Amino acid sequence: MEKNLDINALVDKVMERIAEEMNDSAPKEDNDHFVSEESSEEMQEEIAIRTSNIPNPKWEDGVTEIIESTPARIAVWRAGTRPLTKTMLKLRIDHAAAVDSVYGEVDDKLLDEFSFIRIETMYENNEEYLKRPDKGRIITEDGIAVLKEECIAKAQVQIVVSDGLSANAVNANLRDVYPSLLDSLEINQLKTGTPLFVKGGRVACMDHIGEILQPEVLVILIGERPGLLTSESMSAYMCYRPRKGIVESNRTVISNIHKVGTSPLEAGAHIGTILKKMLEQKTSGVKLNI
Repeated sequence: MEKNLDINALVDKVMERIAEEMNDSAPKEDNDHFVSEESSEEMQEEIAIRTSNIPNPKWEDGVTEIIESTPARIAVWRAGTRPLTKTMLKLRIDHAAAVDSVYGEVDDKLLDEFSFIRIETMYENNEEYLKRPDKGRIITEDGIAVLKEECIAKAQVQIVVSDGLSANAVNANLRDVYPSLLDSLEINQLKTGTPLFVKGGRVACMDHIGEILQPEVLVILIGERPGLLTSESMSAYMCYRPRKGIVESNRTVISNIHKVGTSPLEAGAHIGTILKKMLEQKTSGVKLNI
């Protein structure tokens, strides 16, 4: 958002002044590890261009190869015993974005756009959600009534979306992954139930929903725990005939769905293919032959 842009602009100005005043051995030409984001929605749309800040490395090619192999913060160097100011400020910005994502809200207009029916879990509030994961697995009594009265029962494919630990993940990826998934299901001649959005959901809320609606397969698109690389990562958990008490090894998952991870468009298409195989093999998780 604009606030993030203002912070980045301020950081750049501060670092320019520091660079002008510095006269030591620390490199001054390439203190920027990342290309500035154009907006929070397009955060990390392009893979950041990063270089080493280590002055005169003994194995320059090796350092470059390591940097290119991972998005982790490496070869950032130091000023005395502390990180460079630019590195520390960027770390704090990314940490703030991760915290904001956990406490964020999914855009109501986005849910309206795709006609999602809304229900909630017993999570109560964000603090309780973080302290009591078990409450995010249970649908409220009002939600159960909605499922029974307004939703299609025994569908081939039940699609569920939940904010989970990152509302940003839903806001950033749903417009790409959801239509792609619907297209894939149509190509595979699979019919869907009523699209659901679960506020305050954990992965296992799919079991409670599955027990009530009894679909053949269910997929939940849920926000992952945000990290310092991105706060927009989504996972897709799939299960054949989900129900309460099902073990985790019976779930199939595609994780790391975001613009610089698994492409949302590709993920949607792949999910549809996997759901087709689940129906053909009548299983999911470790027993599924993909």
